[in-house]
Amino acid sequence: MALDFQGKSVLITGGTGSLGKALTRNILHSGQHPRRLIVFSRDEQKQFQMAQEFPESEYPMRYFIGDVRDYNRVFRALQGVDYVIHAAAMKHVHIAEYNPDECVKTNVGGAENIIRAALEAGVERVVALSTDKACAPINLYGATKLTSDKLFIAANNMRGASPTRFSVVRYGNVMGS
Repeated sequence: MALDFQGKSVLITGGTGSLGKALTRNILHSGQHPRRLIVFSRDEQKQFQMAQEFPESEYPMRYFIGDVRDYNRVFRALQGVDYVIHAAAMKHVHIAEYNPDECVKTNVGGAENIIRAALEAGVERVVALSTDKACAPINLYGATKLTSDKLFIAANNMRGASPTRFSVVRYGNVMGS
């Protein structure tokens, strides 16, 4: 199912990362006109640089400093949002292996925060970006992304009367990411 961004408020977690920035560029140049595109990330410098390329004076942009590990900040950012594209992750395999606690907090805890906040804020659709490393994982990164995937899919069965829908997209190795 393709997302129609016309007139929608869209938030991209990890919006200053390689995939988040590419998604921002594609959405803005798709011919569809989102009402608002929110870049949510914890990297102030990358947000500053991105704002040079996509200034709020020319694009329907909003730059929101935050970390998916902080539920209150995530919940605040999701107010009035229609679609969430969850691209935030601790993704470097070797760094995850040396920092397992941080990887779990970001990739699993962050997913839990996105799910809970999206349900409570009445977000229409959440698309979580995953990885081929979640298929039969052999490292911590893959295991945390598999766990995240399962959480997002299970959220569809636990959402009660909420209109929020969750999906996961797995991609292969992306050049330059």
